[in-house]
Amino acid sequence: MNSLNLEHLKAFAAVIDSGSFSAAAERLSLSQPAVSLQIRQLEKRLGATLIERVGRRAKPTAAGAELLIHAGHIDAAVASAINAVAPHASGALGRLRLGTGATACTYLLPPLLRDLRQRYPRVEISVTTGNTADIVKAVEENNIDLGLVTLPAGGRSLEVTPVCDDEFVLVAPRDMVLPARITAAVLARLPVMAYEPGGNTRRLVDDWFARSGITLQPVMSLGNDEAIKAMVAAGLGCAVLTAMPAERERRSGALQVRSLSPRLHRTLAIVVRRDKKLHRVLGETIAALKQLG
Repeated sequence: MNSLNLEHLKAFAAVIDSGSFSAAAERLSLSQPAVSLQIRQLEKRLGATLIERVGRRAKPTAAGAELLIHAGHIDAAVASAINAVAPHASGALGRLRLGTGATACTYLLPPLLRDLRQRYPRVEISVTTGNTADIVKAVEENNIDLGLVTLPAGGRSLEVTPVCDDEFVLVAPRDMVLPARITAAVLARLPVMAYEPGGNTRRLVDDWFARSGITLQPVMSLGNDEAIKAMVAAGLGCAVLTAMPAERERRSGALQVRSLSPRLHRTLAIVVRRDKKLHRVLGETIAALKQLG
């Protein structure tokens, strides 16, 4: 296997540059025998004499002169490698791959990612959206570093940490007449829009209806909160959403926003591989997500 000891190369260059073993030893904070041993080991490794004495100075042989040229290139390459890796070691450079649902991506992550971008402008941040099953699989396969998903979620290789609860609400046009309590039976008589099937969020809503013996049959299923709210605002029906995307309409009064009875919540959790090495940006992201609660 072709390899050279960098410390031996450093000692060789120091001897040639200073002109003596003793001066090189002083420069390197080593004993003269230690420097002599490194040179002998380097010569043995290369099978050639590298240094000869001319008068009182140590001079390179023809082989040594050839090595000295390459030693300079090697030293420059090592310095370049160290400089290239240093920002990664400090957390100033690298990548962060997140996965989450469309709702959390739209309403939870922007402030958090803005803060990360301000502190680490050279870190490449990518966000993948999908349902819980897709995100969990991507974390397990190490295609993304971190998932923020709706429970239930898990796997033997994963660490799952609940971070916050998000209530489901009914969003309805302002002129829709609604009773005081919004039950599954009430909604069964209304045109209801819901999230697309297949994800945990829709499954929680279906289960809420099922506990009252009702099968949800939405007039429309959409995967985008803003699209659902636009349909509601157009008078096409009401919708069961999580509270996050309905907060602006609740405050402005543009739409009716009502709690369900009984109340329904979902839990968002961080999902990360147990063996994942937490570099600085990833660790700070996890800490920030834990503050959501």
